[in-house]
Amino acid sequence: MKRASKLTHLDPRGFPAMVDVSAKATTAREATAECRVRFPGAVAKELRAAGLKSKKGGIVETAIIAGTLAVKRTHELIPFCHPLPIDGCAIAIDWHDANALRIECTVRTTHRTGVEMEALTGATVAALTVYDMAKALSHAIVIGPAKLVSKRGGKRDVGTAR
Repeated sequence: MKRASKLTHLDPRGFPAMVDVSAKATTAREATAECRVRFPGAVAKELRAAGLKSKKGGIVETAIIAGTLAVKRTHELIPFCHPLPIDGCAIAIDWHDANALRIECTVRTTHRTGVEMEALTGATVAALTVYDMAKALSHAIVIGPAKLVSKRGGKRDVGTAR
């Protein structure tokens, strides 16, 4: 006998399927995700001296715009994500330590399903944009880890250590 999977994106036959959320209650949902971007020491020093500006423009400003656009398009990138009305999206980028930026993305909606994937997508696309904006200085830039920091609404709230 086949053991039932705890994975939510499988139908009874084990095939991929979008989760049916039609019976869930519409509630306020929020998720926060973070991603780090670590630079070689000399690159971090140069970026700090330049005020996080590059020849392409403002690194932080561009990353915030890219991350926000990614949040709104998550359902186009992740096959089983539901298209959601995004009620709020806030992306904060600041130095975590001497050589790493911390990108935090918080997303809010009032819907039947959560916004964890939107928050993770926003944080990671913002990180990719930072890489793109700074790669002329070095290709030794490291992205990650990316993780869910917290979520509220739905069946259970989740909060993880930063």
